[in-house]
Amino acid sequence: MSDPEIIREDNGSKGRYLLRQNGTEAELTFSVASPSLIIADHTGVPDALRGTGAGAALVARLVADAKAGGYKIVPLCPFVNAQRRRRPEWADQFSA
Repeated sequence: MSDPEIIREDNGSKGRYLLRQNGTEAELTFSVASPSLIIADHTGVPDALRGTGAGAALVARLVADAKAGGYKIVPLCPFVNAQRRRRPEWADQFSA
């Protein structure tokens, strides 16, 4: 997958990352627990985007934003948690 555009939408204590490709959308939703902690609660990738790296790209953007913003991630979403386990270099961005 070639660097798709990922948009971050914030709506108070909730938000999402949105990836659009070929008329299809994948998303990763989160809740803001505090200024230093967000909860990644759901990743949704439609069948048309499965196997393209869309979900991994959403998690990578979440991690990059957490690093830049100085906050930690609670990986409540099973997909985000699986990506965390695969990428030990991301350990500093996740809360235990």
